[in-house]
Amino acid sequence: MGGKVILLVEDNADDEALAVRALKKNNILNEIAVARDGVEALEYLFGEGAYAGRDMKLVPQLILLDLKLPKLDGLGVLRRLRADPRTKLLPVVLLTSSNEEEDMLNGYDLGANSYVRKPVDFDQFKEAIRQLSLYWLVLNEAPPARRM
Repeated sequence: MGGKVILLVEDNADDEALAVRALKKNNILNEIAVARDGVEALEYLFGEGAYAGRDMKLVPQLILLDLKLPKLDGLGVLRRLRADPRTKLLPVVLLTSSNEEEDMLNGYDLGANSYVRKPVDFDQFKEAIRQLSLYWLVLNEAPPARRM
């Protein structure tokens, strides 16, 4: 799985640490890039702002996107990703604590590939991350990367 980047977009430091820990506990060796708000996620993905000059050949294999983010929420990030031909096919999993049916419907309407509620229990969270990683990083055949 080397060379495949996972972009984790998460503003809660505890949830970020749990996700990174769960990935490592499941022997996911991919590079994990972390953005802590929606604007930073877009800057990373489009090589802007603090990420100007970033190697744009490293396109995330998977984006784990929280909904409740500062500056620009997850739905705003998703809207922007799906509007741009360079990013519209990137796999995006909404990984959120939201139980709102409206959030789920809006996420799928905007092109989310999956919607997963964050389990509270770490072992359940670790298992959810294991299954997500297995599917999106190993089993799923991603579309060819488009030049950024």
